[in-house]
Amino acid sequence: MSQSDVEKAARPLASYVTKERAGVALLFLMNGFMIGAWAPKIPEFASRLGLSEKELGLMILVFGVGSIIMMPIAGSQIARFGSSTVSKFIAVFLTPMLLLLSVTGEIWSGVVAIFLFGGLIGAMDVAMNANAVATEKHMRRAIMSSCHAFWSLGGLIGASTGGFLIQWAGVLPHAIIVTVVAALMIVLAWRIVLHDAPHPDEHKDGTKSRLPRSPLPWLIGVIALFCMIPEGAILDWGALYMRNELGASVALSGFAFAGFSLTMAIMRFAGDLIRDRLGAVMTLRICGTIAICGLATIGLAPNTTIAIAGFALAGIGISNMVPIVFSAAGNLPGMAAGVGLSVVTTMGYSGILLAPSVIGFVAEHTGLASIFLALSGFLVVVLAVSRLARHADGTHH
Repeated sequence: MSQSDVEKAARPLASYVTKERAGVALLFLMNGFMIGAWAPKIPEFASRLGLSEKELGLMILVFGVGSIIMMPIAGSQIARFGSSTVSKFIAVFLTPMLLLLSVTGEIWSGVVAIFLFGGLIGAMDVAMNANAVATEKHMRRAIMSSCHAFWSLGGLIGASTGGFLIQWAGVLPHAIIVTVVAALMIVLAWRIVLHDAPHPDEHKDGTKSRLPRSPLPWLIGVIALFCMIPEGAILDWGALYMRNELGASVALSGFAFAGFSLTMAIMRFAGDLIRDRLGAVMTLRICGTIAICGLATIGLAPNTTIAIAGFALAGIGISNMVPIVFSAAGNLPGMAAGVGLSVVTTMGYSGILLAPSVIGFVAEHTGLASIFLALSGFLVVVLAVSRLARHADGTHH
């Protein structure tokens, strides 16, 4: 083997972990950590404000509305200032939000706080995904799946430690600890996040930062929507399906989402290597096929063991579909990354936010088994238009 061959073989290994990659991974970890830390606070927040279940549902809807309103705004700002500047700016404002949610004592101030929290989470989501796309271009390799794995890991850390810290230290000390840890992550990420300020002339006419007229980002947004609705359905309805329709115990029913989350996190860490090897389109098709098999297994499961296997299989399949779609959205020709991403993330997350209530209404008449079977049909549509994922390979091929 010649020296140049050795250098070629060594270069991918040397370039696999860079400071820019660590920086964007920290942004994803921090965002997931904030969401995870919020989850165990929800019951205390509801009781402090005297909210009924219906009112709490409306509060959580306000969180979603905040996200959907702020995502396109973040997209337009990324086109003007670059994703690194917008990510860091939003992260600074996001850091103290759990403190605000912990001290608010009135419903009106709770509405404002949860709207801002949801808005900043959503805006940061667009910005950090845009930075992951820029980092993929810089490194000439896929990193989006592992970034989403760090988001899942952050959520897991925030959620698993939150309940214990609230019980052990109290509501306000928990919020202070979360704020300090989140601030530390931002400090560590601050200097190493890839700086991607746009060229001064690139956006002066504003055409690249307006809402796109091209159908391409909207079509990719539909793919994101159809990939994320099954994820939302498993999150919100998986345990109920296990308990009500398969007779699982409360403890066993929790394994539905646990099995799904575990395989999803593992596959997200492996997903970039698979995508580098096979390309985005083939990876999306394989993942889609596995996810269809998983959802069909859930819907047809005769017992809890088969159902849990179905949830785990669905996690393997769904894990890398959204990261690929987000990479494609950030690489559309003639379009600023933040603009394409804001369209696709808004459409995708609206599926997680709006679908559960629709599923609840339909499930009253059909049962949840039929719902999971029907959701596999959404992914058949994704397979039919999977060729659109080729834009994701623009980052590194």
